[in-house]
Amino acid sequence: MTSLSFPLAAASASELKAGRALFAKGTDFLKGVVAMDGLPPADRMEFCFAGRSNVGKSTLINAVTGRKALARTSNTPGRTQEINYFTLADSHYLVDLPGYGFAKAPLKVVENWQRLLKSYLSGRATLRRAFVLIDARHGIKPVDEEILTLLDISAVAFQIVLTKADKAKDRDNLLRRVRSALQTHPAAFPEILLTSSETGEGVEVLRAIIAGSA
Repeated sequence: MTSLSFPLAAASASELKAGRALFAKGTDFLKGVVAMDGLPPADRMEFCFAGRSNVGKSTLINAVTGRKALARTSNTPGRTQEINYFTLADSHYLVDLPGYGFAKAPLKVVENWQRLLKSYLSGRATLRRAFVLIDARHGIKPVDEEILTLLDISAVAFQIVLTKADKAKDRDNLLRRVRSALQTHPAAFPEILLTSSETGEGVEVLRAIIAGSA
């Protein structure tokens, strides 16, 4: 992995078309899960979204699905305390994981959903890729490193998705720091995706990535 430069993700015209076609088939909320035994059958590909509390996971899911209120959003970190499953066509699941790190919730509640998060990442065989969302204004923090290490250990391929790219003041420096941090993570997918739910940057490429992953 040290030989890879982690370029920015891009997609061809045909890949973008495939992404639009997949998401045109519709996305719906399926269920919220608070324990591993509540997970739906492992009968299709899954793509999960993980990130620090308030990094913009729900907002990005709404943007990529074209559904403004599909995933709940909140200005209060730690509101999402369960694994939320969404069906994409009849072939995919999109999964909104509970935010990790700081959360305005009782310690016992925080511990319970962090445990659920780790159990899911370690034991879901149909998980094709984890999108780890990082706030472009701040870069990778120690709490993110914990999840990246867990994904390495679990042999779950993950891709860094930088959110709020429209608010990043120095993209070159940000990308340099992120690329340096990823050198030690063998499970890191060798491309970084820049996104902005406000401007739409990177949203169609994310759709294409999901459509093109088997």
